[in-house]
Amino acid sequence: MRLYIAEKPSVGRELAKCLRGPVARHDGYLTTQDGVVTWLFGHILRQAEPEEYDPKYKRWRAEDLPIIPAQWKLYVDKDCEKQFGIVKSLIAKADEIVHGGDPDREGQLLVDEVLDYLGNKKPVRRILLNALDETSIKKANAHLRDNKDFFNLKQSALARARADWLIGMNLSRAYTLAARRAGHEGLVLPIGRVKTPTLSLVVRREREIEHFKPVDYYNIKATFQHENGSFTAQWKPKDTMAGLDSENRLIDKSLAETKLREFSAAPHDGEITAYQKAKKQEPQPLPFSLSTLQVLAGKMYGYAPQLVLDTAQKLYEKKLTTYPRSDCEYLPLNQHGDAAKILSHLSKAGDSELAAWVPAAKPQQKSRAWNDKKISAHHAIIPTTVQADVTKMTEEERNLYHLIGRGYIAQFYPVHTYDQTKVEVTYKDELFTASGRTERDLGWKVMYQSKRRQEADDDDKDDKEEKDDESGKTLPAMKKHDPASWKRGRIVSRVTKPPVRFTPSSLLAGMKEIHKYVKNPEAKKQLKDVYGIGTEATRATIIDDLIRRKFMKTQGKKKYLVPTPAAYLLVDALPDEMTYPDSTAIWEDKLHSMSEGEGTLEEFLKGQIDFTRTLCQKAYQAEIKVTGENICPRCHKGVLLQRKGRNGLFWGCSNYPKCRMTCNDKNGKPDLEDAKRRLARAPRDMAAGAAENASPGAAPYRPAQPAAVYRNEERSVSVGDEIAALNQLFSAADYEANLAADMASYVPERRQAPSSWSDKPKFSASPMEHLQKEGAEAKEKKYLCPRCREGHLRRIQGRNGVFWGCSNYPRCTATFDDEKGRPLL
Repeated sequence: MRLYIAEKPSVGRELAKCLRGPVARHDGYLTTQDGVVTWLFGHILRQAEPEEYDPKYKRWRAEDLPIIPAQWKLYVDKDCEKQFGIVKSLIAKADEIVHGGDPDREGQLLVDEVLDYLGNKKPVRRILLNALDETSIKKANAHLRDNKDFFNLKQSALARARADWLIGMNLSRAYTLAARRAGHEGLVLPIGRVKTPTLSLVVRREREIEHFKPVDYYNIKATFQHENGSFTAQWKPKDTMAGLDSENRLIDKSLAETKLREFSAAPHDGEITAYQKAKKQEPQPLPFSLSTLQVLAGKMYGYAPQLVLDTAQKLYEKKLTTYPRSDCEYLPLNQHGDAAKILSHLSKAGDSELAAWVPAAKPQQKSRAWNDKKISAHHAIIPTTVQADVTKMTEEERNLYHLIGRGYIAQFYPVHTYDQTKVEVTYKDELFTASGRTERDLGWKVMYQSKRRQEADDDDKDDKEEKDDESGKTLPAMKKHDPASWKRGRIVSRVTKPPVRFTPSSLLAGMKEIHKYVKNPEAKKQLKDVYGIGTEATRATIIDDLIRRKFMKTQGKKKYLVPTPAAYLLVDALPDEMTYPDSTAIWEDKLHSMSEGEGTLEEFLKGQIDFTRTLCQKAYQAEIKVTGENICPRCHKGVLLQRKGRNGLFWGCSNYPKCRMTCNDKNGKPDLEDAKRRLARAPRDMAAGAAENASPGAAPYRPAQPAAVYRNEERSVSVGDEIAALNQLFSAADYEANLAADMASYVPERRQAPSSWSDKPKFSASPMEHLQKEGAEAKEKKYLCPRCREGHLRRIQGRNGVFWGCSNYPRCTATFDDEKGRPLL
């Protein structure tokens, strides 16, 4: 029996329709003459949670980090247990298995991991379904491949999943704990390998806007007369001229006015010192990958990336377009034969513009898009051979089908050709430049002159003004050394503009073109050809998740992305290795290389583990602004939190065990006056030490002054119900439990018997010296506890170092740091 395992039920149903019937429906699978078709529900196996490796990880503790699984575990998702059982029983009966996951990294893994989990040893073949129409499915089924050919693709997906687990589980805990130590009680900092650098792009862009200072600058536009006609040219100031800024912009208006007067004065004779005219060609735009479709649809229609993905998925499931989660913009040559049929169907789809464009298309033509060398597991998004009817589509489906159809028709139009002209005029020892173009054949561009395209270009209108606005005009015919005379001139004033905020679609484009945002300039060229950060399928989800978790919010009609206070706190707390995309981009490039057979899973994960260890250590030095009502008067890096001990309430520093500050509870508040008195009694060198440990610029201790950084509504950046669950992970008893364990491990020092005569104490000839020593030892053991005045302090070796505790514990929980064998009182 041949068993087909599809990624989802809808794909399974379409696959079964294309096999020899009759098709019989059963619970969780379909039977045909050509075999049985079953399906998964995406990933039906999930990664084990930390506490499923060891129950102690249920409580978040810094000393447990990083958590590195010795053996990676998978568990069946509870919602998928029934279907998993069906798939398991069918695999046991099968003679041959056909892997029907989506033709990408995740699609490869989610079926392979089930086969590996069950220890499958039966032969497995691979069907690559780039479209769900009958022709495409039958063609794919006739060309099955050995699943072993995709082993490297699976390894890269496995590496990605485990790297995400290592960084997400460990660093989210490490930096959330660091934030809690600084008093941010309800804040959870979810850190992701791709998510965090993406959020950092938005934060850095917002800061660039906040710190931007507009600058006025000036230029001169001149009109010159040539014997064949007049033209406009722009003055290019010499870089040695006074009044220029670092970007060679003239910022002194008086100098511009002086120059204009000089230019306007006789004589007016100039000379054409350079003239270039060249024939240029602009090839057809490549068909869409998911990212390019999301960016253009966002620009033209204001669609969010996730909406574009969801809509493209619907068109795919209706068999009208090919696989949507593609990162490829090229087409296989074996599909060129379908061109005439697809073009014919586009002309009858009910879209008047598509119908008007099809007659000029030449189906026999092959653009640069037809290239087998650029094809991996899937190809660009194009219409299928199924006849569409746009009148039965939603508005979103209609608009996306229009874009996909236009992109396909363009492949059968001529290239766009034009003449580009560049002119340089020397006048009064100054340089003026002009450029122009003359259209020869609009070619494919005739389809991109619509109103919708003009609306999309409105966003760039201001930027276009910065360029030579004569570039689209025709220049008169001329040649080098021709005379040209000054006719008139005018000063053009402009103002520098701040960077534009990201929108969801432009942020997605930034994730794709990540080389533009790396910190290391030397890495920009190296990373230019990488595939960005994230995948075609996950980028939109990552952006949506950051908005859902309230780290970003959309603003205005264009849905500009603005970071929230929690985003600033998260980005500022993390080291550059996590907030800049350099490392993540390089990892993505390595994952892509791994899918092509370069590198191993073990090598990649070793690098991820080392990176995770380093950043967990850096969490201890994270600079997070302390917030809360009761900033610790000793370390200034934590806040006093109410704890419930065995013998009642007390207050301890959230920065424990680095700071062991405690004080009594007084009417539900920390007895800061008592703590202040104790601090004042401390030796001078201890006060200096406290000052050293305090954060830079920390003010002297002031009792009970609120230091909240954010308003309540801004601090409520919790992740819904997750906060309630996470609060249980941080029990107030942690402090007391650690203290109790240290007290319980206390063993009084005992004198050992001398092992030889030479080890015996040698008494001084002076009996008074001996008595003084005994008195000093007695005094050292009899430090009266300053809190309870009943017990004495004893030196204890705790799990986090030496400290002094009261012998009256647990009735008295006073603790003091150790300095040179003495308690710091």
